[in-house]
Amino acid sequence: MEGRQQPLTLTKSETHVWMVFPDAVRDPALLASYHALMCAEERVQQQRFRFEKGRHEYLVTRALVRTVLSRYADVDPRAWRFSKNDYGRPAIAAPLGLPPLQFNLSHTDGLIVCLVGLDRELGIDVENFERSGETVQIADRFFSPLEAKTLRAQPVASQRDRFFEYWTLKESYIKARGMGVSLPLEQFSFLLNPGQPVRIAFDPRMQDDPESWQFNQFRPSPQHLMAVGVRRKDEPDLAIQIKRTIPLGF
Repeated sequence: MEGRQQPLTLTKSETHVWMVFPDAVRDPALLASYHALMCAEERVQQQRFRFEKGRHEYLVTRALVRTVLSRYADVDPRAWRFSKNDYGRPAIAAPLGLPPLQFNLSHTDGLIVCLVGLDRELGIDVENFERSGETVQIADRFFSPLEAKTLRAQPVASQRDRFFEYWTLKESYIKARGMGVSLPLEQFSFLLNPGQPVRIAFDPRMQDDPESWQFNQFRPSPQHLMAVGVRRKDEPDLAIQIKRTIPLGF
């Protein structure tokens, strides 16, 4: 059973991203084993999804986080319990006395990801470029004035890609802070310069240190973009390992 394998080593100088493509997980026996991992509250929540697609993605997400956490601690995947803060960010509630694991989840059409690290703020977001809906048209509502201006200065053919670059990065930051959209989105900006690391800039009212943050972006598939944000603690950039998995599979 994947969740009961010899625990993996996770040092404070690295974070791991686990990703699963839910459309590749269709074996009935495997899905039944995912159901067995969930607690009663999760089973109720799964049934609240109106469509089968949502129920399937929720099931795979719960299996992913439970088996991934059990990679780093000798805990049965069924034993994990979770709580949420006032802004809805999940955290480990039990068992206690384990390594200071932190995790964050994100999902979009066709991909689910789980970021794991030790004793630090971290956040992850993944988006599907092919999703429908407005993009550039809503920049003024969700981006800083600098980001909106820079976005519209791009060639028209590049604006949609730049929109998702900003979007995933901003989501990774607010998720790492654990405060959701209560953070003023216009008071922090991402600086994207070719050939240079992604940087963040803060309005003084944010009272945050841009040098303490590391951001990375990845393309896990041709239609997906993923952003990872982690807070450093007087240390160099953290190593980020990306691992593809099928929970309880391989």
